[in-house]
Amino acid sequence: MLFIYQFLQPFAELFQEIKILFKSKKLTPEDISILNRFFPYYKNLRPKHQREFRERLVRFIATKAFIPRGGLKSISREMELLIGATAVMVIFGFRNVELKHFSRILVYPDNYYSTINRTYHQGEVNPKLGIIVLSWKNFVEGQKNADGINLGVHEMAHALKLENQIHYNQESNFFNVPAWRKFNQLAESARNAIKEGSNTFFRKSAAANPHEFFAVALEAFFETPEAFKNQHEELYKSLVFLLKQDPVVLKN
Repeated sequence: MLFIYQFLQPFAELFQEIKILFKSKKLTPEDISILNRFFPYYKNLRPKHQREFRERLVRFIATKAFIPRGGLKSISREMELLIGATAVMVIFGFRNVELKHFSRILVYPDNYYSTINRTYHQGEVNPKLGIIVLSWKNFVEGQKNADGINLGVHEMAHALKLENQIHYNQESNFFNVPAWRKFNQLAESARNAIKEGSNTFFRKSAAANPHEFFAVALEAFFETPEAFKNQHEELYKSLVFLLKQDPVVLKN
């Protein structure tokens, strides 16, 4: 059976690539206009990196099923573009990372009620089901305000970390190991400072656990990079090496 699997695996991968190419929809001038108007990260990229960004965005959208939930009638092209662009921004430093484990993105119009833990959510990532869940209202609020709170970045950060753990089953793989260890050391110190009340740059929820701190840190990294670097330069630099990109340089 193992031999048969190994023999058929390349063909399965080829068929998957053909399927992706078939589903891929080239960005229209209207699509690019949406990115330029509502996604500053893309607008600030150099032309050759914009081309790469568009190619990866097209592929990301083609590999995901965007599913409306909670009374949302349909997923608009703008929703696909902005949610996809947020994911591509977070993973842009990793050429071969596509968040393959997460094949479905569920979109609710507003906060939604979870019957599992009986509370309302704005978003979540479920690795068991391979889904990313977002509240569109809160996603849009995160896009509008550069205040270090961005639901899309937060959930894509969780997905990125989980993707690494699930597919490689070790401390680090597509993350550079020394950079990952350095970040964790600095993150632990920052979490302790939050608990003690001496670090007010990150919101209190960042101290809950390493996973939550990573997601909150990435929100600040992409939303308020200058302030992040000014107040926590070593931690900021550790994320630059870890994510293989520097938003401060991109803005200047």
